Amino acid sequence: MRDWSQSPFVTTPLDPAALRHPFARETRWHVITGSICCGKTTLINRLAALGYRTAPEVARGYVERELARGRALEEIRGDTAAFCRKVKDLTLDFEPGLPAEEPIFFDRALPDCLSFYRFAGLDPNEMVHQCFRNRYATVFHLARFAYEEDGVRIEGDVASEFLDEWVIRDYEALGYTVVRVPDIPTDDRLAFVLEYLKGQGSA
Repeated sequence: MRDWSQSPFVTTPLDPAALRHPFARETRWHVITGSICCGKTTLINRLAALGYRTAPEVARGYVERELARGRALEEIRGDTAAFCRKVKDLTLDFEPGLPAEEPIFFDRALPDCLSFYRFAGLDPNEMVHQCFRNRYATVFHLARFAYEEDGVRIEGDVASEFLDEWVIRDYEALGYTVVRVPDIPTDDRLAFVLEYLKGQGSA
């Protein structure tokens, strides 16, 4: 693991007392997570094409809606801390409306906000207690690809490396076993995820 102590990112441990909080609701939801530019959305789209219910990435949806309204990306994402808090609030509003008993594949979930808070220079303990509203059935972490600009991302390669590591750390701190999906073609990733869930009796 890289030494991030001299980076601008926040590496504060999650509060042990908060981590003892029980989950309010068990779900059958599966999270597809990872760093920026790891192929999440591509995999989610493939799952949707097969008929699985999916939930889009809240942050990307928000940015795309605001761009369509004529706002510039710099205006939407210029204040990184405010942007991360907005995404967290939108996620908190979005997830409770979904049925816990239905298998749904998520393009990121609320605990991802912990790592993005770190990226924004915010203390993740500001929101960690909110991560216990729903317990996800499975968390898949996709190995990252080389960073590419796409008109929505602004983070850069160093941040991509940081998020790649800390998304895993934060989910594991919450008590999840993170299933690591390697850097393989999308068809193979799709097969990997579905075979894993089949083996768990969740597919």
